[in-house]
Amino acid sequence: MTARRSRSRSAAYAALALGLAGSLALTGCNSHSSKKSKKSSFSSSKTSKTSKTKKRRIIGGGAAAAGTAGAASRRVSDCYPSTYKVTFSQQTGPKSHVAVKFKNSTSRDCKLYNAPLLRFNNAKAPLPLLQGTPGHLDGTRITVPAHGYAYAVIPTNTAAAKGTEQKSVTIDFMGISASSVTHGPVTVNFAQKRLHVSVGKSKVTNWSSSLHGAQLAGGVGN
Repeated sequence: MTARRSRSRSAAYAALALGLAGSLALTGCNSHSSKKSKKSSFSSSKTSKTSKTKKRRIIGGGAAAAGTAGAASRRVSDCYPSTYKVTFSQQTGPKSHVAVKFKNSTSRDCKLYNAPLLRFNNAKAPLPLLQGTPGHLDGTRITVPAHGYAYAVIPTNTAAAKGTEQKSVTIDFMGISASSVTHGPVTVNFAQKRLHVSVGKSKVTNWSSSLHGAQLAGGVGN
């Protein structure tokens, strides 16, 4: 009886030990599998984030390129004179003046700097500037819209400023600096156009987007 009990206990202990070993093995397996699953999930998440980052970079690069192309297409070129784009008209009365009108006959905007350079009757020097001096410009810059206009005024409201009737005028368009010229020269023959323009010891205003603005700058506006 004692020997039989001893054998039973030994068998029970052996079964218990086997059960514990199996349980530990299963736990280890599950833990290893869980680690693999987490590692796989992290790797997948990292790949997804990298892919999204690359995608954002590609999209961002495309937008930057499109922005550069758009800026290039919006670049405004300089205006240039011609015998039909620049016209002159004499206004009489107490606030007598010569109006200089430029027409942008193109379908795109263009820009004008400072004032027109006008040499009447082939004069060596252009008409002085009323606003600033050739060496000290005030940096006027205006954009003339497509098919739009710009104006400058030559006050002739005194006998000396009105002077005598002119035969022709040579026109240059100033650049951004005092010594630069963007386009020109062109010559307008007043006799051919049947124009009567009298200019003496006067000065010319800077370009303005409106005739009224140019008249005010020349002291001949209302």
